[in-house]
Amino acid sequence: SLLKHGVCVCVCVCVCVCVCKTKPLMTEFSVKSTIISRYAFTTVSCRMLNRASEDQEIEFQMQIPAAAFITNFTMLIGDKVYQGEITGREKKNGDKVKEKRNKTSEDNGEKGTDMFRASVVIPSKDKAAFLLSYEELLQRRLGKYEHIISVRPQQLVGRLMVEVNILERSGIESLEVLPLQHSRQKGSGRGEDDSGPPPSTVINQNDTFAKVTFKPSVVQQARIAQNGVLGDFIIRYDVNREQSIGDIQVLNGYFVHYFAPKDLPPLPKNVVFVLDSSASMVGTKLRQTKDALFTILHDLRPQDHFSIIGFSNRIKVWKDHLVSVTPDNVRDGKIYIHHMSPTGGTDINGALQRAIKLLNDYVAHNDIEDRSVSLIIFLTDGKPTVGETHTLKILNNTKEAARGQICIFTIGIGNDVDFMLLEKLSLENCGLTRRVLEEDDAGAQLIGFYDEIRTPLLSDIRVDYPPAVVEQTTRTLFPNYFNGSEIVIAGKLADRKVGQLHVEVTASNTIFLLTPNLLSVPLTSSSLITMGVLFFLGPALKKPYSPRIKVSKTSVDGDPHFVVDFPLNKLTVCFNIDGQPGDILRLVSDHADSGVTVNGELIGAPAPPGGHKKQRTYFRTITILVNKPERSYLEITPSRVILDGGDRLVLPCNQSTVVGSRGLEVSVSANANVTVTIQSTIAFVILVHLYKRPAPYQRDHLGFYISHSEGLSGNCHGLLGQFLNQDAKLTEEPAGLSKDPTHPLLPKAGEQSETVLKVKGHQVPVVWKQRKIYNGEEQVDCWFARNNAAKLIDGEYKDYLAAHPFDSETSFGPGRSRGL
Repeated sequence: SLLKHGVCVCVCVCVCVCVCKTKPLMTEFSVKSTIISRYAFTTVSCRMLNRASEDQEIEFQMQIPAAAFITNFTMLIGDKVYQGEITGREKKNGDKVKEKRNKTSEDNGEKGTDMFRASVVIPSKDKAAFLLSYEELLQRRLGKYEHIISVRPQQLVGRLMVEVNILERSGIESLEVLPLQHSRQKGSGRGEDDSGPPPSTVINQNDTFAKVTFKPSVVQQARIAQNGVLGDFIIRYDVNREQSIGDIQVLNGYFVHYFAPKDLPPLPKNVVFVLDSSASMVGTKLRQTKDALFTILHDLRPQDHFSIIGFSNRIKVWKDHLVSVTPDNVRDGKIYIHHMSPTGGTDINGALQRAIKLLNDYVAHNDIEDRSVSLIIFLTDGKPTVGETHTLKILNNTKEAARGQICIFTIGIGNDVDFMLLEKLSLENCGLTRRVLEEDDAGAQLIGFYDEIRTPLLSDIRVDYPPAVVEQTTRTLFPNYFNGSEIVIAGKLADRKVGQLHVEVTASNTIFLLTPNLLSVPLTSSSLITMGVLFFLGPALKKPYSPRIKVSKTSVDGDPHFVVDFPLNKLTVCFNIDGQPGDILRLVSDHADSGVTVNGELIGAPAPPGGHKKQRTYFRTITILVNKPERSYLEITPSRVILDGGDRLVLPCNQSTVVGSRGLEVSVSANANVTVTIQSTIAFVILVHLYKRPAPYQRDHLGFYISHSEGLSGNCHGLLGQFLNQDAKLTEEPAGLSKDPTHPLLPKAGEQSETVLKVKGHQVPVVWKQRKIYNGEEQVDCWFARNNAAKLIDGEYKDYLAAHPFDSETSFGPGRSRGL
């Protein structure tokens, strides 16, 4: 509430506007934002001239994000300065000073805004200036931070400028400036070109700093909107997350911890869609919502489970239990939604209770609480009119039934919805809420909202700091972490000179132990500590293996090139497999005997110029399943290793560590290799290939090497496994072969004779070739089988395709069985 001397102030966010019968001239409208480590400081400056011969009352308006808070408001009227005092939402009376804070909705309906208003009388021929400052912590959604500045001066302005400076020490990635997002109120304009940044936008950027300016001329403004309502100027970006876990910013004894792990496998969702089908949903609202749900059902993953509830004065349940995501179930769900018709009242309490019961029953009967996330997506356009209508009782009933195990995400459509009830339902049950205006596209908003929660990665998250080092923190318990979002914790250090900060993050079956890389650097003002990561399973840690480990030649690496060593016969055979991106190849299949299966998933890249290939393929994921003595699995990518052996652990590939338990040991040598040892009789080494500046045809990828195979059975199969413990020999000696006893049956230099290899009863034409392995550190002489190894391997290529990364079925021998 502000001031004295005839000033009317109203608190809200993001637009400068002048409203009166005869508008004074706005001579300048400028906004300057400085973003440091995701924290935005914004100052708005608006200058007015009263050209009339009498005093005039004008109103300054600015929309600001609802999550922002105002730090200063100053008015200059003539030669007088009036300093505002912001005291909150309550109104204060005065002769000419008024303040209010009204809640509105963002144009896109997804984010709330506040409208700041200040009215003042300007003497004839005099000038006035308004200076408004506000701050906000940017939120990460769908993998991007978003900074929105409302540019709605309500008239064409001679000097209009928006300037945004971004400083991110960890590095700026994926910076983009969106087309102006226009207001939907009457008279708003639309620019000529909505395919890129607004006209006159200039972007200057290096690794850690970016400056964006928007400075349209009067002519350019007029082309966008004659009435001066240009719209929202939006910048999106992300930060470099090489460590994949997060970082800590420290200033003056306080810290902010940003936690945003990536490359984790999605958790299965148990989701119930609850759709208001009361009479008020008739027409466009229900049609758009149905279309959106059709899209969402197709987006569900095979490991998810779902059901659908329609409600009015009656609760209509599609199935009395959750069903798996299959083409038939998705089709039947769409048919059920299609036949919903609007009628009756609105029983919000009954619908929520039924949805919660469906989820509680499913989780209890399937014992999957720790390995899945239960969600309700609830959409309505009204207030409770049937059944329990008392707001407090609905909130209490819902919270008691959900017991903190079910998160409720709500969407309110239109102006008649009880948005406060929906907001409380979500806040009290670990969810989020969105509001969609009557004229907005409800379907698009629902899909956009679902995109934020479609991929849960962690649940039941707890962040712990040493009490001797950290005195106070904000919230440290979080129900879920969704891909593309971020967990932010602020705290106070007990000692500003502390040299290290140990952080433990635990989630359902997942443990993260974090310590700073720069342990010798004290946490001083403005220092940035990037987090390193250490993970453990079992009582003791061992030293990691050397990255230059010596392993067997039997391997697959590169694009992908296979090498099979027959040491007893002193022969090495090689072949290529030209697969398709997305294919999952069975490399080792011994599920029925030793209990071990290895699958590899391919990723594609363009072929180098001038080559004979149309594309390259590499292994981006290696999955190892171990079924004896107890079930465990590993998923390895160039950036991280996920080990699920009872507890789920995440190991980054850029940190050296060893974990071990129940006969399984995983050793990571930073940015070099991952060694997996099973029961001391089987060992695999996965080489990590990383490119700092990859060419278009290069991708970060993996190489798979079999180091020890004694524990694999004679029935072992797969593209590599079928050759283990086998004999091979050349059945014909081509002319001109070298007699060197250390390299038998090798052609003399420059010759490419063809001979026949006999292995596993196959007669295979081969030619001599040289191939490099171990990151090019060793060259091997091998006999190359052409044509995708068609005559060398059992069966054909399609027999080695796995249905999914954890598929342990094999098409050959006694080991045929469906996966875990």
